[in-house]
Amino acid sequence: MSALWKKSAVDIVGLLRSGEISPVEAVQAAISRIETVDGKTNALPIRCFDRAIERAQTLDLTSHRQNPKSLCGLPIAVKDYNDVAGVRTTYGSPIFKDHIPERSDITVAVLEHNGANPIAKSNVPEWAGGHTFNPVNGLTCNPWNLSRSAGGSSGGSAAALASGQVWLATGNDLGGSLRTPAAFNAVVGLRPSPGVVPRGHGYQAFDTLWVEGPMGRSVGDVALMLDAGCGLRTEDPLSFNHHCDSFAQAIKQHSLPERVAFSTDLGIVPVARDVRTITENAAAGISRLGIDVSDDIPDFTGVLDAFHT
Repeated sequence: MSALWKKSAVDIVGLLRSGEISPVEAVQAAISRIETVDGKTNALPIRCFDRAIERAQTLDLTSHRQNPKSLCGLPIAVKDYNDVAGVRTTYGSPIFKDHIPERSDITVAVLEHNGANPIAKSNVPEWAGGHTFNPVNGLTCNPWNLSRSAGGSSGGSAAALASGQVWLATGNDLGGSLRTPAAFNAVVGLRPSPGVVPRGHGYQAFDTLWVEGPMGRSVGDVALMLDAGCGLRTEDPLSFNHHCDSFAQAIKQHSLPERVAFSTDLGIVPVARDVRTITENAAAGISRLGIDVSDDIPDFTGVLDAFHT
């Protein structure tokens, strides 16, 4: 049991589905890991262990095992911008330091319906930003180097994944809030197209910049979470039922593209030299697979001004 944190989310859900481990055992394994390492990272400052144990004890595993999208009781971390019923949600702000929502927002509710079990809230910057610290819950450290930033705004989720505290975590993204911390912590984050994952009421209903997305330690784990979190919900007018029946199966059946476009900076942003080198080497690796790598990109003149407006 002590080594369960090292396994992938795909493997743990497989063990839960087969009955080799119970949802309570999965929660206990996560609690043990959180209590062992989070004193250094501060990735999960708000815990709901009792709630998670109670949900694990009462989960109807028979019905969840019949649902191919169910996570079957897998503990997850929920970003502290998302409401979880009965659990403190601060958004990183002293204004909401004692705020306890009565119901989970729709993003979390869909995941819970499909067998996810929130075990803790992951730390965030106050009202978003690229570095995860706030006056309520303090600073989140990068587990690879505690003196470095975990990124943001989904920094707590990324750090919790990288340090093995949870197998999956929620993130959201407007200008990089999911992708940046995933990169900083060497985990996987996906920014889906608007509407793939239904959203709560944090922003205007028809805003197309802000999306919710899954985070995990591998592409397979992220696909598993996307299956559990996607779909049409009336609470989000942009949401829809995706044509892909199973993202987890789709990644096993992919074919290589004939041509891809690559740019180190899109002609608009500065990029660190080591990042530029790493990505250029990756593009060269793609080329060696027989894929045509093009450096043709659209003209992004004025795009930053447009974004700020």
